[in-house]
Amino acid sequence: MDHILSIVLFTPLAGLVVLLFLPSSNQRAIRLWANFASLAGFLVSLPLVFLFDSAKDYQFVEQAPWIPTLGASYHIGIDGLGLLLVMLTTLLGFLSILSSWNAIQERLKEYYALFLLLQTAMLGVFMALDFLLFFIFWETVLLPMYFIIAIWGGPRRVYAAMKFIIYTLIGSVLMLLGILTLYYQYSRQFQVYSFDIADLLRAQPSAAIQWWVFWAFFVGFAVKVPMWPFHTWLPDAHVEAPTAGSVILASVLLKMGTYGFLRFSLPLLPESAKNPTIINAMAILSIVAIVYGALACLMQKDWKKLVAYSSVSHLGFCTLGIFALNPAGLSGSIIQQINHGISTGMLFLIVGVVYERRHTREIAEYGGLLRVMPVFTMIFLFAALSSMGMPPLNGFIGEITILGGAYQMSLNWAVWAVVGIALGGAYLLWLFQRTMLGETQEKNLRLLDLSRREMALFAPLIAWALWIGLYPQPYFRVLERPVAHIVERVRPGYYAEHHLSNPLEVPGTRAAALR
Repeated sequence: MDHILSIVLFTPLAGLVVLLFLPSSNQRAIRLWANFASLAGFLVSLPLVFLFDSAKDYQFVEQAPWIPTLGASYHIGIDGLGLLLVMLTTLLGFLSILSSWNAIQERLKEYYALFLLLQTAMLGVFMALDFLLFFIFWETVLLPMYFIIAIWGGPRRVYAAMKFIIYTLIGSVLMLLGILTLYYQYSRQFQVYSFDIADLLRAQPSAAIQWWVFWAFFVGFAVKVPMWPFHTWLPDAHVEAPTAGSVILASVLLKMGTYGFLRFSLPLLPESAKNPTIINAMAILSIVAIVYGALACLMQKDWKKLVAYSSVSHLGFCTLGIFALNPAGLSGSIIQQINHGISTGMLFLIVGVVYERRHTREIAEYGGLLRVMPVFTMIFLFAALSSMGMPPLNGFIGEITILGGAYQMSLNWAVWAVVGIALGGAYLLWLFQRTMLGETQEKNLRLLDLSRREMALFAPLIAWALWIGLYPQPYFRVLERPVAHIVERVRPGYYAEHHLSNPLEVPGTRAAALR
């Protein structure tokens, strides 16, 4: 299909344009149209799954002149990594907007317009194959997220929104300096300017330049992940954001940071990426995030803040897998990013359900909800088991694969990762026990169980978690080529050295024939 990626990219934006012509007084029409536009955004992305060929590299590629004098073009395309993140974005975007049906009662048109703009910007980040185009989408994400927190958030929403924008803007400025350094390095070597990522991969900056560019990129991506100690904006943003804002922030926005490491830091800066000092530093920061985030969860009194700190811990696993620099670690990291989007998205939706009923997130205010909300309790248990990595659910597949990759690098890495998994089970079971079991407080006796709309929010996430947990092979197959590209770029000859089949090199394979 021609221009299918552009259709997926701009469907939410088209919905936004129509939304602006709806009268602000007709709140029902605004809600219905916003939900229809977000659903359409998901439906038009489904053909990507069926048309994608795991034996090829970038697919559905589109390129058109944009700013020729700067060497910038409208260049988009996706590989296996991009496919999974695009599908995560379109599904969670729809579910986030659907979850806002009762939660948002004021300034509906502005709220839904910002969400649709945010959807387009996030999709652009995962599709862009031009570095300038990528940066514009990256920056565009910040504005709607800032206003969603600052206008529809909690009592400290302005503080949380300002903290979010300051942290991310500082990271973006440093990342831009890194991009421009590679841009000028390419022009010096080839006497032409280009922001095209395929062109920049041909550049060969010195080891010293790669070192400084790596750390410039690191700040930009680490803030977005967020890695410890750049994480302090995240709990405030999550706690103050409306439920849908928390869901999309955890499920999609944080993945922009890990995506940046995978798409840019490793392939464009291979000498720095495999530098032992950098690898050890990234491993230490990841392990600290895993353990610190889990311990912080055990000390929380606010349900939503607990789930927020769990993201710090879970994303630590993802960065640990990335810097294992082997196929197991990289594949496990990408799958775990999808898993985190699914399980943590469910957990934030669960917090939103109880908050709409009780208007409090204090864990001590709950207890015994199993008696009055049995369906809700079973879904919460499913989400908790998914998040803690219990087989046969999705979290187990990602964690066990990351552990395998970490063990290949260092036994100590694997041991600390196991400690983090154990602590993850502890805080999730502690939360479940405190809120779902025991005596039901009198103020909770009249709580209603999930409505049909609320059950519809969880159904696709439950199905996806089961699919990955029971049959993960399609995901590993889709990721085989992009992971092989990264490994061979950073560690040339890795597959031959370890006697592994490289999908990029094995003669006679369909992948090799299409290379």
